[in-house]
Amino acid sequence: MRRIVHLSDLHFGRVDQALLRPLIDRVTSIAPDVVVVSGDLTQRARTAQFKAARAFLDALPTPQIVVPGNHDIPLHNVIGRFLSPLDKYLRYISGDLEPMYVDKEIAVFAVNTARSATVKGGRINAEQIALLQSRLQSLGPDLVKIVVTHHPFDLPASYVASDLVGRAPAAMRMFAECRVDLMLAGHLHASHAIATAVRYRLDDYAAIGVQAGTATSTRGRGETNSFNVLHIAAPWVTIERHGWDERNGDFACTGSQTFERTDNAWEKKANGSERS
Repeated sequence: MRRIVHLSDLHFGRVDQALLRPLIDRVTSIAPDVVVVSGDLTQRARTAQFKAARAFLDALPTPQIVVPGNHDIPLHNVIGRFLSPLDKYLRYISGDLEPMYVDKEIAVFAVNTARSATVKGGRINAEQIALLQSRLQSLGPDLVKIVVTHHPFDLPASYVASDLVGRAPAAMRMFAECRVDLMLAGHLHASHAIATAVRYRLDDYAAIGVQAGTATSTRGRGETNSFNVLHIAAPWVTIERHGWDERNGDFACTGSQTFERTDNAWEKKANGSERS
């Protein structure tokens, strides 16, 4: 079995400082095999914010798979936005915008969807799809394959299709061919997990689209600060949501969903629990 902690939308520059130490302690106690951070490490891509994000990452377990989000590109510095949009991310967070992690049970691939030309939205381009396809095709059939982006490939029912990452249908066709199992994303500050067959009709294929809420930002958009813990033991995946409990000053599991893979499709099982 593998255990993944999935954090997203940290937004250093707009964080609740009271959450940081309890979050670090909780993640450390979980002893994950991999920590995933799906973008928006900063609020406005400023140097001090990246330094604070770097210190936070340094306090978490490793290995880590981290991708940038749209907030990690300067908004008001127009020259920097278009000439060196991720210069500070590369300097302070990672020189690799699309890292990967592979062991005997899981393969995790990051894809950078942040773009200078859009303030909020993101895209995956044809070159990225081709590179990811070559990486996925090199894997054995027994590995659970996971793709990490900031912008989502699937959405809760209350969101509109324009909130999806650009070129999502083309990427999903490749995911079906390569049998990607999970897609981890953030961006919406909304926790969610769904089988992709609800949105995408791709023969008998269905992956699991997983959204993480904001782990530390004061911009919760109506949802408490939270993160996900994925327990992966194919053909089963259980996704726990760990939310901030202000009364106890700590994070605690507030609900879970379990999915089972049958043939090529993941389906949600009825024994999961969900609590707000």
